[in-house]
Amino acid sequence: MQELSRRRAVCAMPIAGSYRSIDFTLSNMSNSHIQKVAVFTQYNARSLNEHLSSSKWWDFGRKQGGLFVLTPAVTAENSNWYRGTADAIYQNLAFLKSSHEPYVVISSGDGVYKMDFSRVLEYHIEKKADITVVCKEMGSDVGVERFGTVRMDEDGRIEEYEEKPLKAKSSVISCGIYILRRRQLIEMIEKCAEEDRYDFVRDVLVRYKDIKRIYGYKMRDYWRNIASVEDYYDANMDFLKPEVRNYFFKQHPDIYSKVDDLAPAKYNVGVTVRNSLISSGCIVNGRVENSVVFKKSFIGNNCVIKNSIILNDVYIGDNAYIENCIVESRSTIRANSRYTGDEGRIRIVVERNERYTG
Repeated sequence: MQELSRRRAVCAMPIAGSYRSIDFTLSNMSNSHIQKVAVFTQYNARSLNEHLSSSKWWDFGRKQGGLFVLTPAVTAENSNWYRGTADAIYQNLAFLKSSHEPYVVISSGDGVYKMDFSRVLEYHIEKKADITVVCKEMGSDVGVERFGTVRMDEDGRIEEYEEKPLKAKSSVISCGIYILRRRQLIEMIEKCAEEDRYDFVRDVLVRYKDIKRIYGYKMRDYWRNIASVEDYYDANMDFLKPEVRNYFFKQHPDIYSKVDDLAPAKYNVGVTVRNSLISSGCIVNGRVENSVVFKKSFIGNNCVIKNSIILNDVYIGDNAYIENCIVESRSTIRANSRYTGDEGRIRIVVERNERYTG
């Protein structure tokens, strides 16, 4: 994912034409009536900070609670970047200690899913769990070795947790979503800091699995992680399926995002668009098939775009051919260019040519 995360944090990656990855987690929290949310970020945070500049889009612009963006700060005691999730929480422990909510939801911002966290909390309380981990059973065609895998007993208690195993013993993975008591989290994080431990999974979940009551909550609905280029491509392509679009955008609860005041997409005479998402602000003159085109992109005359993702503000000159590619934001593709990815391997296109030259 490094090719695409050089310019932005992964959770700021565009999804489904008009959204960012973090929109799904923030919308789930808002729809679950969580009123106080902190976003920890440090790497390539500019794009994410711009996106989160107003909390009103997710209904966090409120008198009590709100949306807080917390980046590493140099203090008299510390000048380190976040060295892991546990360290990020420790460096902002004052935020937790000043809060009054009894429970904490921890979630990564690179997941595409819908979830009512209140149901997970009910399960957590019912099981009298110390920590609840949201899990998902993956199909046999998915390589689970890049995830944390879990094995549970009949009651749902986690007996074994392996982080990115070489050979997985289970097809059930952790979705990177956790619920636990706020006071208990503070105690665990302070213990980690005393022992110079920084990773939440390795130094909390794996370390305490035989001491604490750690349970798994299985989610049944759609979930995808965009930690790799292939996953990112597949997640966007999924939105070309009517059942996925209906699930996210036509069924309650809604997914929210920052709104840009852009004109509707313009389709000039003679264009052909099949099974594609074309976002607002785009101008299309060529042929687009099985593709996702993000905001403010221009597609020239006689262009052919197939099975590709065109990110924001891309200019594609006349007679260009693009297939099985992801074109980076603000790229300028010269006329008569040809870019094709191999089958099963997506090509990343980054072109910084001058635009609008005579």
